[in-house]
Amino acid sequence: MSLRFSRRLFLFHLLGFTFAACKPKNDFEGTLTVGVINYGGGEQIINQYAKFNNYLGEKTNSYIQLEPVFNENRAVERLDARAWSLVFAPPGLAAIAIARHQYSALFPLIGISNLRSIFVVRKDSPITQLKELQGKTLALGQLGSATGYYFPLYNLYGTTLAEILFAPTPKAALDLVAQGKAIACAVSEAELSLYASQLAPTEFRILFKDPHYVPLGVVLIGPNIERNRQEFIRKVMSDAPSGLAQEVGYVANGQVPDYKYIISVVDRVSSITSKLQKKPVQLF
Repeated sequence: MSLRFSRRLFLFHLLGFTFAACKPKNDFEGTLTVGVINYGGGEQIINQYAKFNNYLGEKTNSYIQLEPVFNENRAVERLDARAWSLVFAPPGLAAIAIARHQYSALFPLIGISNLRSIFVVRKDSPITQLKELQGKTLALGQLGSATGYYFPLYNLYGTTLAEILFAPTPKAALDLVAQGKAIACAVSEAELSLYASQLAPTEFRILFKDPHYVPLGVVLIGPNIERNRQEFIRKVMSDAPSGLAQEVGYVANGQVPDYKYIISVVDRVSSITSKLQKKPVQLF
């Protein structure tokens, strides 16, 4: 985190504490920590959530603390600690939170409703079938990513790989393939469309497409919040102006997606995660 970002985040928190301090003590309901993944690490995330945090703070008589993290690994650590009251969670992270940490889904996030995980190779690669990845080096995303980690590992169950390279971003995973450091990588169709042109002149080809659609991400609420207060927060967020909800990326009147299948994928993959750093990598 840059010094400039740290100072601005500190100022943002300071203003939040000032807002809370101005409230009558008997009305103040404590702190709600909002967790969100901010892949780019930029400062715009603070402005994006500022109006929403003010609204939520006023309606719930709480101090709202925004806590952005830069990748899924750090987000999983915060979930393990149950440090977040609310989480704007992509699907892989949401599955972990629901299955292991008793978080509950409130609203779907705005996103691609037909997202699917794919394996990508260079266009000139001789590989034509998934089983041909046996004994090869593969690039995957970070723990917590549905399309870059859980779904691809589930599809490779029973395979032995030479090595797995964990890329910090989907673009980095594609770049490892472009450089020849990995024979294939796992990303989403949308990510391939977004980044492929940026890695020209390398051309890519889809090797395998998972038949299952990845559910939308969700806004989660933590188990440490009392049940009646959970319902109150749900109502406050449901009643938020549509523009405010859209600004932070959730659908106030949307239906929460079914997470049963992706949770089963996460559970299966979790049985082999201790083997992923070893060479060769035995996915069984």
